[in-house]
Amino acid sequence: MQTQLADFIRDTPEGREAEEILRKCVHCGFCTATCPTYQLLGDELDGPRGRIYLIKQVLEGAEPTEKTRLHLDRCLTCRACETTCPSGVHYSRLLDIGRHVVEARVPRKGADALIRRALRTLVPRPGLFGAAMKAGQSVRGLLPKTLQAKVPEARAAGMWPAPRHARRVIALAGCVQPSMAPSINAAAARVLDAVGISMVEADGAGCCGAVRFHLNDQAGGCEDARRNIDAWWPAIEAGSVEAIVMTASGCGVQVKDYGHMLQHDPAYAEKAKRVAALTLDIGEVVAAEAVSLEAALAAHAQPREKLAWHAPCTLQHGLRIRGTVEALLTVAGFDLTPVRDAHLCCGSAGTYSMLQPELSGRLRANKLDCLLEGGAGSIASANIGCITHLQAGTQTPVRHWVELLDARLRGMYA
Repeated sequence: MQTQLADFIRDTPEGREAEEILRKCVHCGFCTATCPTYQLLGDELDGPRGRIYLIKQVLEGAEPTEKTRLHLDRCLTCRACETTCPSGVHYSRLLDIGRHVVEARVPRKGADALIRRALRTLVPRPGLFGAAMKAGQSVRGLLPKTLQAKVPEARAAGMWPAPRHARRVIALAGCVQPSMAPSINAAAARVLDAVGISMVEADGAGCCGAVRFHLNDQAGGCEDARRNIDAWWPAIEAGSVEAIVMTASGCGVQVKDYGHMLQHDPAYAEKAKRVAALTLDIGEVVAAEAVSLEAALAAHAQPREKLAWHAPCTLQHGLRIRGTVEALLTVAGFDLTPVRDAHLCCGSAGTYSMLQPELSGRLRANKLDCLLEGGAGSIASANIGCITHLQAGTQTPVRHWVELLDARLRGMYA
């Protein structure tokens, strides 16, 4: 795609990156076939190709409008289009650049601005978010149904094994997962302990930065990244940990991108690259210990059970991890049911479910239909946002796959 970028952005790092991305697009339209919002709305401007045109026009000097911003807002950043694209167009990075420029030109007003400011303030702060979540859980039965859906029932984390192995990894606690589902990291710690790896969390680490970054506070997202790097760096520098483990695939995508986010920061560029290289999804870590895992599972009978697997977009399109978790669940005794349109987003997408509730709800309904039509008694996923969002739409249990694996290792799940 030929471009003529305007003076305000042409010779900037963002302009050079945008131009490189735009030049790769050949207008083929394959992306529209896998775009969830295009499938729902049927509008070219609500698909990747149309949004690319809108961003191109703005970067070439056209004045954006609130309608321009709306079409960009409706994008889930699921990155299914990147998986489909034969030309390797890095659409999600172009979208970040486009959104930043458009929002600067068309500032938000009223409730829209207030809600986004509240999300940027509340969600990335574990202490503040945790207090709010605890308060919500204490009166959950009295809350309106729409709010109940955002407040999962409290559940205990369970025992976290003390570090006892020579092999050690650091896990990111994150911002919402500690209060919404503390059982996930605890289960991951028990699973890794069973295969000879100790998992710890680092004091000082918090939100991965995705919440602020994708709510157009990119400077704030970078600050979150720097804080996490500072928290992890002593252990990395000492060589005492072999990986930084993500139990939420959404966080994994963000941390893997630290090298790009901080590439122009002389104090953090190299550290960020190192952190990104060390970052692994929990599925990758467990899969590498398949022999030890199978030996541990052999201690308990593994009755077969039907399970629907929902691969988060951040796992399959962002991290490009496919088949890894499915193989682990199969070894653990689960029969995975076929899932139609498995490549499509469930509608969670970080804060999208709160900012675009109508579209998000339609996507969830479609996804649950696909997940449950095979007769599964439960659903597994790999990201706290997807798990909470899906659970709000069904009575069928939705859990993180590592919790199911942990239960099987302890002979507690049948």
